[in-house]
Amino acid sequence: MVVAGSGDTGGDTGGENPVEKSVEKSVDRAVETVDRCVLVLNTGSSSIKYELIDTESGGRLAVGLVERIGEERGALTHTRPGAEPYELRRAFPDHESGLRAALDAFERAGPDLARVPLRAVGHRVVHGADRFTGPVLVDDDVIAAIDELSRFAPLHNPANLDGIRVARAAFPGVPQVAVFDTAFHQTLPPHAYTYAVPRAWARELGVRRYGFHGTSCAYVSRLAAESLGRPLEETNMIVLHLGNGASATAIRGGRSVDTSMGLTPLEGLVMGTRSGDVDPSLPSFLYGAAGLGVAESHEALMRAGGMLALAGASDMREVWEKADAGDEDARLALDVYCQRIRKYVGAYYAVLGRLDAVVFTAGVGEHDARTRARSMSGLERLGIAVDPDRNRGGEAARTISPPGSEVAVLVVPTDEEWEIASLALRVLTRSEADSGTDPKAS
Repeated sequence: MVVAGSGDTGGDTGGENPVEKSVEKSVDRAVETVDRCVLVLNTGSSSIKYELIDTESGGRLAVGLVERIGEERGALTHTRPGAEPYELRRAFPDHESGLRAALDAFERAGPDLARVPLRAVGHRVVHGADRFTGPVLVDDDVIAAIDELSRFAPLHNPANLDGIRVARAAFPGVPQVAVFDTAFHQTLPPHAYTYAVPRAWARELGVRRYGFHGTSCAYVSRLAAESLGRPLEETNMIVLHLGNGASATAIRGGRSVDTSMGLTPLEGLVMGTRSGDVDPSLPSFLYGAAGLGVAESHEALMRAGGMLALAGASDMREVWEKADAGDEDARLALDVYCQRIRKYVGAYYAVLGRLDAVVFTAGVGEHDARTRARSMSGLERLGIAVDPDRNRGGEAARTISPPGSEVAVLVVPTDEEWEIASLALRVLTRSEADSGTDPKAS
């Protein structure tokens, strides 16, 4: 493992490239033959995930993560096939400094982006409201719209914009494509996205349900239908995206028809640090009872709620460790978490009318067998059950329900970065077909 110390400010290391030369040459030769590479940037509120993807083979030429942006001790990890990881330990005061460090990691540890014929840079953007029904080529108007929509996602959209701006400056001849978390849910019918609030709020302020995790849902729903051997257009499923953020989505024939997250990613399931559903009068109650302002209560529900509030830990692995050690708070937290999932599964079964599959995905959904089993417990009368042996392990997409079950229960690993890369290429192909030109040449 190659580690840059905390005093490293991104300058010359004073030595050779830390990657083994033989590996570097073989990887670089492979890169030189690729003409469909997409750099995917997922710029979150306090982290940056990035991947350089060869969309011909599906291979990852490099994968990286910048963590704890804005904190005193930040960290960057950059890996590529056949090479030792490159690590950097220092503070990243803002997203721009983190992104610059990520680009520098490519120069230091490879592959050199100056030698990679990038087809596009794909960006995850959290909130597109009802402005964007699909991925779009980024221009000044799109940037202005994302900036305006930051009122819906003040922790995420500004960070997403930082990624776009740095990438545009770093790769001026490469098309930038924005992929929106909310776009997949633009198929929600009015009765699913409409809140029972004064009409002026919806008409003038855009108050409605938007939904999130759409990029993950789109990818996972296709793979789930393939796993079932059914056309996506004829398959009804509930996708449970369970990570630090968590959501449930009812999908009919490949189209989102209801989803648990709402105007913001706070509504719905219990999450790592987010409360999920609470009484809407809670902020006003807290103000009257404890003098807690609206901003303070919102911050607490976003960052100090969920499993962190109930169990003292936001990581489900730690929560289970506490519960196994006899911690009653952790046991209650797990009961609350799984009961909320069961409630949404039952509700969305009713929404869909016919259910072919329940699909678990994301960190908790893919790796936590006990949470999967407990979440589905008691749903046998609905034809939903988990087979203990099938549920125990595995990394690939798989069925964990008993043979012959009325409703299949699946685990399908998500790959939002691949979905973003694929969508970026689709946008470029469509743009070229419409204009008869190569966007990179403009």
